[in-house]
Amino acid sequence: MPKKFLQKFFPSPEQVKNNPSLRLLSPLFAKPNLWHVNRRSVARAFLVGMFCAFLPLPFQMGIAAFIAFYANANVPISVGLVWITNPFTMPPIFYATYRLGTWMLNTPTSQFNIELSVDWVLNELGNIWEPLFVGSLTAGVVFGLISYVGIQIAWRRHVYNNWRKRQLSRLKRAADSEESGV
Repeated sequence: MPKKFLQKFFPSPEQVKNNPSLRLLSPLFAKPNLWHVNRRSVARAFLVGMFCAFLPLPFQMGIAAFIAFYANANVPISVGLVWITNPFTMPPIFYATYRLGTWMLNTPTSQFNIELSVDWVLNELGNIWEPLFVGSLTAGVVFGLISYVGIQIAWRRHVYNNWRKRQLSRLKRAADSEESGV
């Protein structure tokens, strides 16, 4: 993975620590793996971030940071991945997870019109919460596991390819030095 490229975009722990509005996050600095970019912490961050992105709950970023802290995952990546479900992508994603939930629970789909009001949330969400929650949890687990395994494979492949390039470069230099010395 492009470790140095990713680190350019992350704030350093010192920058976050010195920000007065983020003092509540001081326990995050006791565990350095929460900020490091390595295969394990990034793979865990993708697992956590993708899972939390599919949760139909408010405060997804806080939930992702909390889980990342206890899973020893990279916090900035976990929190950033939650924005897969942003105001533009949320309706189609949650409709798809609702449909998945109705299929899994073998329940009929309800006809409803989404309105951004408290009245709609209190009345309609009670009717669709169960399939939405089941579908969202399932999608979160599936996409989280796929991204975890994908990051593990991609990272190992990248390291192997770099190692192989260095090995071929050494062999080529050794062959060139033998040819010039003979």
